Amino acid sequence: MNSLVLLIISLVALACGYVFYGGWLCKKWGVGEGGETPAHKMEDGVDYVPAKAPILMGHHFSSIAGAGPITGPIGAAAFGWIPCALWIILGGIFMGGVHDFGALIASLRHGGRSIGEIISANMSKRAKMLFLCFSYLTLILVVAAFASIVAGTFGTVVDENGVINQAASDSHASVAMVSILFILIAIVFGVLVYRMHLPMIASSVVGIAAIVAIIAIGMNFHPIYLSTNTWMWIVGIYIVIASVTPVWILLQPRDYLSSFLLYAMLGVAFFAVVVAHPSMNSMQAASFAVEGASGKTFMFPVLFTTIACGAISGFHSLVSSGTTSKQLDKETDAKPIAYGSMLIECVLAILTLCAIAYAYKWNAANPDNALTGATAIFGGGIAHMIDDVIPGTYNILYTLLVLAYSAFCLTSLDTATRLARFMFQEFWLDGQKGETPQNVTGYKKVLSNPIFATLLTVVLGVLLGLNGYAKIWALFGSANQLLAAIGLLAIAAWLANAGKENKMLIIPMVFMMLVTISSLVINTKNQFSAIAAGGADWGPWAQAIIGILLIVLALALAVEGYSVLTGKNKSEKEVEAEA
Repeated sequence: MNSLVLLIISLVALACGYVFYGGWLCKKWGVGEGGETPAHKMEDGVDYVPAKAPILMGHHFSSIAGAGPITGPIGAAAFGWIPCALWIILGGIFMGGVHDFGALIASLRHGGRSIGEIISANMSKRAKMLFLCFSYLTLILVVAAFASIVAGTFGTVVDENGVINQAASDSHASVAMVSILFILIAIVFGVLVYRMHLPMIASSVVGIAAIVAIIAIGMNFHPIYLSTNTWMWIVGIYIVIASVTPVWILLQPRDYLSSFLLYAMLGVAFFAVVVAHPSMNSMQAASFAVEGASGKTFMFPVLFTTIACGAISGFHSLVSSGTTSKQLDKETDAKPIAYGSMLIECVLAILTLCAIAYAYKWNAANPDNALTGATAIFGGGIAHMIDDVIPGTYNILYTLLVLAYSAFCLTSLDTATRLARFMFQEFWLDGQKGETPQNVTGYKKVLSNPIFATLLTVVLGVLLGLNGYAKIWALFGSANQLLAAIGLLAIAAWLANAGKENKMLIIPMVFMMLVTISSLVINTKNQFSAIAAGGADWGPWAQAIIGILLIVLALALAVEGYSVLTGKNKSEKEVEAEA
C-alpha cells in the first residue's frame, strides 16, 4: 500500500471517531452539565489556574505525547504495518480516547483530584493506597527515562573509544541552546498573557516569532558543550523549579509554545509523506510472531504494550486527572483537549509508520549509513524523504525534528515530575476528609510539602537515570498499560456509582487487564529463566520481584473492581452516606 493512502484512510477514520463516537460519549456522560470547573472553584494561582483552550491543548498534547508515539511503532514494526496501523486507529478511537476523555471528566467531577482519589471515592481507600504506590514508582521510572533521553539529546557525543563526534555534538549543543532559550521566552509569554493581558492572537504571533529567532540563534551559536551526566543534574534542577512554580509562569506557556514545534513537526512529516509517499511494502505486512535472540516473540501481548502512546497509555489518565483537570476553563473544552489530543497522537504514530517504511527502504540501499535508533529512524526518515525532493534540506530538517522530539520529552518530563509530586502528597492526605498540605500537622505536614515531595522525586529519578534504569525499563510497557486498565476501572466505577452508562469502558478495561497480566507473566518467567542461567545482576531480580507484585496488584484491583461494578459491595462514600 502507498503510505499516502494509509495516511488519508487513517485521517478519515480518526476524524469520524472524533465527531461521532466522541459526540456520543459527551451525551452519555453529560459533558457540559458539571457547572463551574475546579480551575475556577479552587483557583489558587499555583496548580488550579484556568487556561484558555488553545494553551491547555498545547500543554495536554505536549505532555501526553512524549517520545511514545515515535518509539512505540518503531519497536512494534517487526509485527508488520497492518497490525500496528489497526491497533493505532481502533485503539485510539475506542480505547485511548475514551480513557483520556473519561479520566478528565471523572476528575472534574471530583474537584480536579487524581485517579487515586477517584478510586478512593468509588472503590476503597486501600485500593487508592495501592494505586498511588504503584503509579508513583512508575512515574519515578518515567522521570529517570525521560531525563536520560533529554540529557542524551543535549550532551556531547563520545564514541566507545572516547573520541568526540563533533557533528553530532554540534547538533546536540544546538538543541540544548534552543531549549534553554525556549524556557526564557516561555516565561516572557506567561507574563504577557497573564499579567499584561496581551490578546491571545498577538501573544501567539510574538511567541512564534520568538521561536523562529531562538532556533536561528541556537543553530548558529551554541557554546555550551557538557557531558550527558552533567546535563542530567541540570535537567533535574530545572524540573524541580518547573514542578513547584505556578503553572502560568512556565508550564502553561512553555507547553503552549512547544505545541507549535510539535504541530510543525506533524506538518513537516505530513508534507514528507505527500511528496515522497513511500510504499509500505518495504515493511512486513503482518506477522503473529517474530524470531529473536531468545526465541519467538508473539504479537499478543507485546504489540499492545509496545505501542501505548498512539493507541492507549495509562500515563495519559495521570495527565488528564493530574494537571489538565486543574486548568480546564469550561467542561465543553474537555472533548477537543482530551479526546482530540489522543487522536492527534494517533496521527503522529501513523506518520511514524510511514517514516519507518522509508527508513527500511533507505537502509536496504545504504547499509553503511543505516538509520538506527528512534531519533534517526523518525527524524532521518522524514528528513531524507524531503531531501530527496528538495536537495540540501536534510541537516536543517533533521536538527528541527530532533529539537521537536526533545521538546516532547522535556514537556512530558516536567509534567511527570509534577504528577509524581501530586501522587506523593495524596498518599499522606485523605481527600475525602478535606485534608490539604496547609491544614495537616506533624509528619503529614512534612511529607505532603510540595517542595519536599518534588525534591525526593527528582533525586530518585535522576539517580535511577544515572545508574541503569534501562535494567528495569522493560517493565514500563506493562506497568503503563496496567495504569490504563486501572484508569478505565476507576472511570467505570465512578460512572456506575453516578448512575451513568459505563459499557463503553468494560471491553477496553478487560482487554487491557488481559494484556497487562499476560505481559507481566511472560516477562517474569523470562527473568526467572535468566536468573536460573546464572550470572544475572540486579536487573532480572528487580524485574521478577516487581513483576510479581504488579500481577498481585492487578488481580487485587480487578477483584475489587468487579465487586463494585456488579454492585456486590458499596463504595466507601455510599457506606458513609448510609451511616
